[in-house]
Amino acid sequence: MAQIIAIANQKGGVGKTTTAVNLAASLAVLKKRVLLVDMDSQGNATMGSGIQKNELLYSVTDVLLGEMPIETAITRAEVGYKVLGANRELAGVELAIAEQEGREFILREALQQIEDKFDYIIVDCAPSLSLITVNALAAVDSVLIPMQCEYYALEGLADLTQTIDRIQQALNPDLQIMGVLRTMFDARNALTRDVSSELEQYFGKKLYDAVIPRNVRLAEAPAHGLPVIYFEKSSKGAVAYLNLAAEMLKKSKGKKGSNA
Repeated sequence: MAQIIAIANQKGGVGKTTTAVNLAASLAVLKKRVLLVDMDSQGNATMGSGIQKNELLYSVTDVLLGEMPIETAITRAEVGYKVLGANRELAGVELAIAEQEGREFILREALQQIEDKFDYIIVDCAPSLSLITVNALAAVDSVLIPMQCEYYALEGLADLTQTIDRIQQALNPDLQIMGVLRTMFDARNALTRDVSSELEQYFGKKLYDAVIPRNVRLAEAPAHGLPVIYFEKSSKGAVAYLNLAAEMLKKSKGKKGSNA
């Protein structure tokens, strides 16, 4: 059964989609069966996986509208994992399903049909609290929060944790914060170090040891439609996301061992 993880932050520009794409690729490199679900109408995770969003035969929109089985809508990327892609059509879905009974659980029910075919399902959320994002958070087991070490990001983190609490109480009692990932990290910056220390105190073991640095190759890779590990595998960005994937697998194995 797949572990289903949302990559979410209500603040934009924190490396959310970069994390979704590169974590999916890194887990795939580590021999895991991975599905990346793009739940953002910008379709950046789709494009970053080398799939042209405007040429999709079927997308997550078709699945949410009940017009296509999820298995049919999934596309095989050339970078080791599968993708349920998105494009601007997703922006109109919210109005279309607003009056539908069980509208918050459409994605959950779709993923239940295919989750036994994957080890990990990574869901890239839009940086806003919409019905589409609620669908994502109602469907997943846990949330990975990427964030920059700056004070505005801390405010956004407080908003997100409140949202997760509300979703947990109303729709998904098993939802939990899987961890917090520091992105665009520059250890030379005193503010970065200060905020990082605050995160360590507040989140403890839920703060990942892996840190994603500011990295030119990481910024360039999406323009080539590639995760950074396929663009420049020796870059600091590629190594950092591999470290994150390895740490995630180690923690997951530890949990299974403690439950045995």
